[in-house]
Amino acid sequence: MLRSEKLALVERTIIEMGLQDCADTVIGNWHLRGISGGEKRRVSIALEILMRPRLLFLDEPTSGLDSASAFFVTQTLRALSRDGRTVIASIHQPSSEFFAQAGFPCPALRNPSDHFLRCVNSDFDKVRATLKGSMKLRFEASDDPLEKITTTEAIRLLVDYYHTSDYYYNAKAKVEEISQYKGTILDSGGSQASFLLQTYTLTKRSFINMSRDFGYYWLRLLIYILVTVCIGTIYWNVGTSYSAILARGSCASFVFGFVTFMSIGGFPSFVEDMKVFQRERLNGHYGVAAFVIANTLAATPFLIIITFISGTICYFMVGLHPGFTHYLFFVLCLYASVTVVESLMMAIASIVPNFLMGIIIGAGIQGIFMLVSGFFRLPNDIPKLFWRYPMSYISFHFWALQGQYQNDLSGLMFDSQGSAFKIPGEYVLENVFQINVHRSKWINLSVILSMIIIYRIIFFIMIKTNEDVTPWFKTRFTLGFGLVVSRACS
Repeated sequence: MLRSEKLALVERTIIEMGLQDCADTVIGNWHLRGISGGEKRRVSIALEILMRPRLLFLDEPTSGLDSASAFFVTQTLRALSRDGRTVIASIHQPSSEFFAQAGFPCPALRNPSDHFLRCVNSDFDKVRATLKGSMKLRFEASDDPLEKITTTEAIRLLVDYYHTSDYYYNAKAKVEEISQYKGTILDSGGSQASFLLQTYTLTKRSFINMSRDFGYYWLRLLIYILVTVCIGTIYWNVGTSYSAILARGSCASFVFGFVTFMSIGGFPSFVEDMKVFQRERLNGHYGVAAFVIANTLAATPFLIIITFISGTICYFMVGLHPGFTHYLFFVLCLYASVTVVESLMMAIASIVPNFLMGIIIGAGIQGIFMLVSGFFRLPNDIPKLFWRYPMSYISFHFWALQGQYQNDLSGLMFDSQGSAFKIPGEYVLENVFQINVHRSKWINLSVILSMIIIYRIIFFIMIKTNEDVTPWFKTRFTLGFGLVVSRACS
């Protein structure tokens, strides 16, 4: 389809749904006011019918809409069905004449909505029984039939009347008539866009959404700047004194431990992205690989901005090892560490859709990784079984601290305590922090960068596995539950 044809289809759908007045208005979120609730409902329906699906399920599409909006929706769905598409919708708007003919007319001076709700909602019976039992309500004689029977009996009368009414026979005849129609031959579903086009479109959309949502990255940027300024004032111009040895170590531990830990704050946004992905994935709009790559590409500029600004503030305020290569390594290591956390939280969001549970799980994993990072417990003192091998080696904190210690201490000379003897940074690395100085700091950085790819692959595998396992599990669970119920009944 040509771009002009796509734009024409979009404009036609906007007109069909009566969305001309809000065509250039943002949807809105928790901090940005956008369109109204009824307009959001029509937009969600427009997104589905835009692809002209072969089969469209709608649950109460007109609920919460005014008369004009409901008219637009029903007329659009009607035109869509006449185009050979199958539309299945539930609309809870029964006629008042049906209730009157069934023996439950709305009394004078009573709200019709309250009356009809009273006919089918058994909660009113519980309220009446409670009030009657507590003698807080006096019941007077009334001609209202609902005062003489329970809601269960009223529902049974309504159902029995419907099965003998003209409404039932007319609906049954209409269904049989529709069943005789021969449907049009429709092309196969799924996206016809190429992989590159899917990735480009998703990247562009994700980037726009991330830039508009203040809580996605901009708020985190402010928090990162505030925290790094605090770090800089506390460790201001740390120097090369004897006490600066442990000060530099604790500063690096805080930066690559707790500062990167704050990246779990983006988990709610990740969950919202996954909800949109799951809905669009079910409609066959794009593939999993395109989504994973697009999400990575869209987030990269924001992560670079956050880490380079906050890292620069921290680096020069603390006065870490001078030199451009040392500065570049510091900010690159910080960027890689934050991106690893982002990738880990995205993988968690793919299987844990709950905000609180996801944050707790992510915080727990981060806490375990920090324990084996080599700061709270020196590497040679970590129990070798499980904790040293393999936990410390799969912790990005371990590799980040190893690299930053080498980057900051190697080549410096520190004052000794009580003498003029200078302590080389290499000696501190080997004997104080137990760092392997024979391994290049760039290898440590490359390990963290490889973890980004590994976590993204895990993210991809989890989505694919969830797509295959969830339907199988639901089918097995439903069948197993049905067998248990049938055996219990027999």
